Amino acid sequence: MKVQLQHFVEGSDEKTMRQPRKWLAVMTTAGLLVAAASAGADGIGQKISGWLRPDIMVAVDGAETGMKPVIIEGKAYLPARGIAEATGYEIHWKGNRIELSGAEDEEQYMTFMGYINGVTQDGDRWRIDVIGPNNWLILYADKETVLTDAEGNPFAAEDLATGMAIEAEYGPMVAMSYPAQSHAASIKVMQQHLVAKQVIHSVEKTEDGWRIALADEEGGEVKLMLLAGPETLIVRSDKQPADAELLEPGLVVRAYYGPAVMKSLPPQSHAQYIEVDDQREWLAPAEEQEYRELAWKQLSDEDKAHLITAKDEALVELIDAANAAVIPLEGKEQLLEDIRANGGKLVAVTYKTDQDALLGPLTVLFDPETKEVIGHIVRM
Repeated sequence: MKVQLQHFVEGSDEKTMRQPRKWLAVMTTAGLLVAAASAGADGIGQKISGWLRPDIMVAVDGAETGMKPVIIEGKAYLPARGIAEATGYEIHWKGNRIELSGAEDEEQYMTFMGYINGVTQDGDRWRIDVIGPNNWLILYADKETVLTDAEGNPFAAEDLATGMAIEAEYGPMVAMSYPAQSHAASIKVMQQHLVAKQVIHSVEKTEDGWRIALADEEGGEVKLMLLAGPETLIVRSDKQPADAELLEPGLVVRAYYGPAVMKSLPPQSHAQYIEVDDQREWLAPAEEQEYRELAWKQLSDEDKAHLITAKDEALVELIDAANAAVIPLEGKEQLLEDIRANGGKLVAVTYKTDQDALLGPLTVLFDPETKEVIGHIVRM
């Protein structure tokens, strides 16, 4: 809180000009002028003289007040009741004691409305990737975070999932990284949307927006029809807003839609959020499934005995070969070096296991050009 005293002189900018002096008798408590006082025979008061300065304006947090300071021995004193009211406190005079009381300043939080783009556990907290209009954030939820559903009922952090529409309060501190990161004070889960990662088959302009046909692979059978309108949030790979003109056949998208779905052929629903892989770094669902089948053949019976991830739910993604800690298979060393020398990528198929805490997950690597197995990611 900031209290300012500013000197004004009518008709002049010179601060050295003075108004006529006025003498006041005052009693001070904790540096504040409380009331006029007179000396008594009992000695409980002492007469003090000072200057009343009506030419000085007092402002609290930039807002002008009607208080006028009294200058005593070079120090400015203000009325206790006036300064208390201006700063949001209550004043109580109890016998020979003056008390100021007021509520502690509440922490100022920022608000977010959007969708969960991913959730991972990070020690004793949860890292939540969220995306909204012109706002991409990483929020961290811990035991201090209040999580509820739309009706206000308690909600478990482990039940947070991709595709959920949320309202959140976060801050007051924000790490100015990209994306920005902050602690979530509260998260309210409004709705769970369905999630689809598919290839755009065709895009048709309509009166109300766009009709987007999706398939498992380029040129494949249409599996889902999404209707996108002006309210649909469309973003690029860098999470920046994009126009629907970015949508074109052959691009892979991840869409949040529904939850209502029309049971037609193909099913139809309204799109809430569409992320477009304009950098072409995602594999089509049909390609992902092909790599899952190839990876499964590389696992031993002992490997499979420790898997937590189901065969058809393994994570499939492209990774930079240069940054990967690879144990190449015998005879694949030169192929790996050639891929790294060309700045290439590898296809990684990752399974969670019951040994992750000790060894880390199990990842099989492939050459995306030939689909040859290259090796494995180093396990601890």
